[in-house]
Amino acid sequence: MAKQFASTGDMGEKTVSFSEVGRDLYAFTAEGDPNTGVIIGDDSVMIFDAQATPRLANMVIEKVRSVTDKPIRYVTLSHYHAVRVLGASAYNADEIIASDVCRAMVTERGQEDWDSEFGRFPRLFEGHESIPGLTWPTMTFETSMTVYLGNRRVDLIHLGRAHTAGDIVAWVPDAGVMFTGDIVEYKSACYCGDGHFSDWGGTLEAVRSFAPAAIAPGRGDALVGEAKVEEALDLTGDFLESTYRPVAQVAARGGTLKEAWDACRAVCDPKFTDYAIYEHCLPFNVARAYDEARGIDTPRVWTAERDRQVWEALQGQ
Repeated sequence: MAKQFASTGDMGEKTVSFSEVGRDLYAFTAEGDPNTGVIIGDDSVMIFDAQATPRLANMVIEKVRSVTDKPIRYVTLSHYHAVRVLGASAYNADEIIASDVCRAMVTERGQEDWDSEFGRFPRLFEGHESIPGLTWPTMTFETSMTVYLGNRRVDLIHLGRAHTAGDIVAWVPDAGVMFTGDIVEYKSACYCGDGHFSDWGGTLEAVRSFAPAAIAPGRGDALVGEAKVEEALDLTGDFLESTYRPVAQVAARGGTLKEAWDACRAVCDPKFTDYAIYEHCLPFNVARAYDEARGIDTPRVWTAERDRQVWEALQGQ
């Protein structure tokens, strides 16, 4: 197998969908690429996750302008990853909102993540020259915050650690719709390189407790209706369990990272090879699961160099 990131070969254009998931609520999706949520209130618009570049953000803005001319006043970031945040400048929003932990993670590892993801996802970073720099939240909160778009209420909530330590959701109670970021995926691999396997399942159950009528996930199709929501929550939970359990079993007996990789593939390949970004995520997921199983609570910082080292070590065996 070639020693390059699986995602570097994914250069084909994706088909964009702009799906209504509730009254004046939309999910911008693109065949497993990062999703963006659109929440339209009486007097303004909130964007949930900004895309990787201003070029991609402008594609979102074009879709927004097809349904409303209200000003985009807020950009909310579900977490700190570059593919979610670096397009924020295109919206010219009044405020950029995130959790306290998300902002701290931008400070701690934002540049390293940008450099890392730039190497992994060349297609998503086409037009990167227009990125003005790291995206810094202008408003943050610890556990919850409410924003009113006129009369429409949007609750921003940190339900627990999952995809990162600082993940938040946007809950729109008048419609019963939740924008989850990468806490929930639909038939797309979870990227777990900065994840917390021991907490993620509980965070999924916290999402479930809202009984959403619809979910806009981090990747994959918009999920409308109880059956689709439940399916996505179950599939996400199964992906996490199927990844972590065999790796933890290897770590418990003192096995190597390569043995953990083999054990994970034996369980996950039969289930998930058709999931978007599956091959790309595997080395990062196994490395993080192996660390967590050995008691390393805080994910190690991924740098471009560490990416290559882990990828080559596992792919080259």
